[in-house]
Amino acid sequence: MTDHGQRRAFLIVMDSVGIGGAPDAGQFFNGGLQDTGANTLAHIARARDLHLPHLDRLGLGAAALLASGDAVAGLGADPQGLWGAATEVSRGKDTPSGHWEIAGVPVPWDWHYFPDTRPSFPPDLSLRIAQAARTDGILGNEHASGTEIIARLGAAHLRTGWPICYTSADSVLQIAAHEDAFGLDRLYRLCEDVAAMVHPMRVGRVIARPFVGSEGSFTRTANRRDYAIAAPGQTILDAAYQAGRATHAIGKIGDIFSHRGIGKLHKGKSDADLAEHLLRLADKAESGSLTFANFVEFDSLYGHRRDIQGYAQALEWFDGIVGRFLARLRPGDLAIFTADHGNDPSWSGTDHTRERVPVLGWGLGPKAIGLVGFVDIAASVAAHLQLAPVGPGRSFL
Repeated sequence: MTDHGQRRAFLIVMDSVGIGGAPDAGQFFNGGLQDTGANTLAHIARARDLHLPHLDRLGLGAAALLASGDAVAGLGADPQGLWGAATEVSRGKDTPSGHWEIAGVPVPWDWHYFPDTRPSFPPDLSLRIAQAARTDGILGNEHASGTEIIARLGAAHLRTGWPICYTSADSVLQIAAHEDAFGLDRLYRLCEDVAAMVHPMRVGRVIARPFVGSEGSFTRTANRRDYAIAAPGQTILDAAYQAGRATHAIGKIGDIFSHRGIGKLHKGKSDADLAEHLLRLADKAESGSLTFANFVEFDSLYGHRRDIQGYAQALEWFDGIVGRFLARLRPGDLAIFTADHGNDPSWSGTDHTRERVPVLGWGLGPKAIGLVGFVDIAASVAAHLQLAPVGPGRSFL
């Protein structure tokens, strides 16, 4: 086997931790308001003191100032790591667009979005979903919050057996069903069938949203599963896997990349579970390996629900994980922390916000990289791992 030395790479996405300043924010909307001025990190810090010593020491505060021109209260450390801010070029502010571009593949098409009308889905698609579910119809068929629509339609779902189908401002079709009454495996099969229907339409994801309980106490479970379109080009995961390197996917990375280029998948019921995987891999991941992680709860639990306090607490918890993680890394390792989009919990609406994202690195000492592209992250990870170049980006190492 080729000796790759002691080099390992860890690419960690803090889902939705944007830092403002996207030059095209005015072209994106949230609750009828342009995203111009959205700044997830700064607006959280404005509402509540933030204590993020490990991320700030890497350069989080400096990156935020660079991205938007706005200083973030409480974040002013002199950077001791690699630091900069990245700008997205893909025309979506969604999970697949951000992750694919970070991995070296900008999205080459416009996503299909279902209209915010009732019904949201065209009649022929609704009929085909019902046929695939072997039911006489579907419930929902609208833009909705997942927790709200389950609370509102869960009893009707139990009574009729019809799946609850809904969408959002993202290019997505979500299907909720009761794990026991409808069946988890049946829900997964239905979502797989529906994905085959809508992926040719350029709908990015079909998401299985299982729940349990009874009327008045329905709760979603951790058995969510995403069925995403495959990335339309070679990602950093593909490059590493094809070169014979160990590749580890933590969290929903496997779903986002359609399980392509992934050697081992590490899932959990919460970000706390995923943190344990990350810490373990810091100790045990193979030389030459790539670990790609997504921590989703900033986005799913706090950003979309516009919960500033919860988001702040999650950031501070994660900063503690960062400290423990960095203490376990070895000489030759590269760790990069970034995000896929923003989700300003102080903003109007419930959708993601178009923002630049931080790029923070450990392993090279202090290094200012300035404003870079999302694709430059993949190029840099490839350079560190001594792989062939990936995507159109340029390494900032």
